[in-house]
Amino acid sequence: MVTLAATVSNYASRRVTEIGLFPLELVLLPTERVPLHIFEPRYKELIGECLRSGDEFGLVLEDEGGRREIGTRAAVVEVLQVFDDGRMNVVVEGHDRFRLRELTSGRTFLTGDVEAVDDEEDEAPETETDRALSLFRNLVEIAGGEIDEPDGSTGPLSFEIAARVDFGIEPKQELLELRSEAARLQHLCGLLEGAIVAVQREREVRERAATNGKVSHG
Repeated sequence: MVTLAATVSNYASRRVTEIGLFPLELVLLPTERVPLHIFEPRYKELIGECLRSGDEFGLVLEDEGGRREIGTRAAVVEVLQVFDDGRMNVVVEGHDRFRLRELTSGRTFLTGDVEAVDDEEDEAPETETDRALSLFRNLVEIAGGEIDEPDGSTGPLSFEIAARVDFGIEPKQELLELRSEAARLQHLCGLLEGAIVAVQREREVRERAATNGKVSHG
């Protein structure tokens, strides 16, 4: 006879897996792609194994505040360059989030038991989705950039938008840890509004410096 406790235990054990960990002063969001320079022997070993097996590794933020619990599974999607000494320049893409339950041992690189981090079953209001996209378009226009507009086809829209804007480490980690798309979009809108103000101020400073702070009479 299979008890409920046994069923829950078996389910939990399936969701907990051991993966190689790459702690960095970097936050990788789901859908985001970033370049990495691999030079330490232990991480050359880790990335080499992932390239041979197709497995993912865990990228987790580690800075002066310590190592965070919530990280992102990363897959190597492109090898840009391999040097004679084994160093590599690669591009990785963020996939599912995980929670680091505990560190494990036995390898030259860091490893740990992790479990998946899922969103709550809520649906973001269309008004928040439209607001986030509108703010993103406004920011791109003000900054004068050319960035593909996200459409939510490869993951939550909040992550797709945030992956296209450099908000800094802590704001990105805060987004990564939120388990509600509605809450993420609301937080993201605040970040986008702040970024718009910052870009506008920077433009005003540049324009003022170009005219030596004086108004031209034409």
